[in-house]
Amino acid sequence: MALSAAPAIAILRSSTASRFAEVTRTLHESGVGVVELTLTTPGALDALREMATDAPDTLHLGIGSVTTAVEVELSVEAGARYVVSPAVVPEVVAEARRLEVAVLPGAFTPTEVLTAWRLGASMVKLFPAGSGGPSHLSAVRAPLPQVPLVPTGGVGIEEAAAYLRAGAVAVGLGTPLLGDACEGGGLAALRERAERLLGALG
Repeated sequence: MALSAAPAIAILRSSTASRFAEVTRTLHESGVGVVELTLTTPGALDALREMATDAPDTLHLGIGSVTTAVEVELSVEAGARYVVSPAVVPEVVAEARRLEVAVLPGAFTPTEVLTAWRLGASMVKLFPAGSGGPSHLSAVRAPLPQVPLVPTGGVGIEEAAAYLRAGAVAVGLGTPLLGDACEGGGLAALRERAERLLGALG
């Protein structure tokens, strides 16, 4: 799966999706090839639909905060190449598999992680990762080495590499990477943060 080759997922969550296209373009130009637009942002599906029409093959656009099968269907119709859920929702995993898109359920405990994997998750979003840190990821992964984990939630640029060293296949970052870019903040600063993140991840 193409997502597994990307070390970072940028998570766009804002009060408006009006700047998502511009922010995504900056991220992609900086080397971040996987971007997640969240359904909790008004207009996220419309923004995805517009962006997906001419997105290059090196840009993987997905939808996050997905909690129902209907939302999976709407996301895929809008152009999502993967969907992300904050929890283990069987109908979300089943619908994503039916539509043949990658799905990352959110899980925190070993029981939740294994349940998500057995349902057919492509990867499992360890969430909220900041509550346990890299040591929690390492502890969860020890008995479940076959499950690709993507820590998300509370992961900072400075800590990102530690999660990879602990065994994560990628990291998901929202505010620490995006800052105020989605609300009109400087894109030059966003570019600097993105380059700093990718530099840290090697």
